[in-house]
Amino acid sequence: MIDEILQYNDSFVNSGFYKHFHFNKYPRKRLAILTCMDTRLVELLPAALGIHNGDVKLIKNAGGLILDPCDSTIRSLLIAILEFGVEEVMVIGHTECGAASISSETIINHLLQRGITRETIQKQKEMGFDFDHLFQGFENSKTSVKRSVTLLKEHPLMPSGITIKGFVMDTSCGRLDPVGLS
Repeated sequence: MIDEILQYNDSFVNSGFYKHFHFNKYPRKRLAILTCMDTRLVELLPAALGIHNGDVKLIKNAGGLILDPCDSTIRSLLIAILEFGVEEVMVIGHTECGAASISSETIINHLLQRGITRETIQKQKEMGFDFDHLFQGFENSKTSVKRSVTLLKEHPLMPSGITIKGFVMDTSCGRLDPVGLS
């Protein structure tokens, strides 16, 4: 598959089609979106929101969530805000999220099946790799989004005046449902 992609890339560049996507690094809408890496959202999310190349800073991870105040998602959002002029943040979970049901036990079993030894896993744990924390599932997308929005709003490095809102997208149609904090 990688060879096919490289072949396509060569023709993409040689044709000059890349010029259609030339924008600067500052998002026109001054918006950052944190969402899941789910394959269903690759085209659905931008189409449902009416966003295009150059409009937003789009940050994706498994589950579209923030695990703790020091994770790389916080880093990305703070850089988007402080360096690229982002003024609003949307946290968008989605229905039927596969990351909701993961667990450290499942991930460890998959690692073992793929040839990673128990000794290697144990060494990683001793070095501080927290399988339980990194591979935790969640009750549902609404709860997960609420948690991430709260972590962002309460983060000591989050500048005042940044609008942060949460939503759950229905992957069957693209509808966004707001997630209020109560």
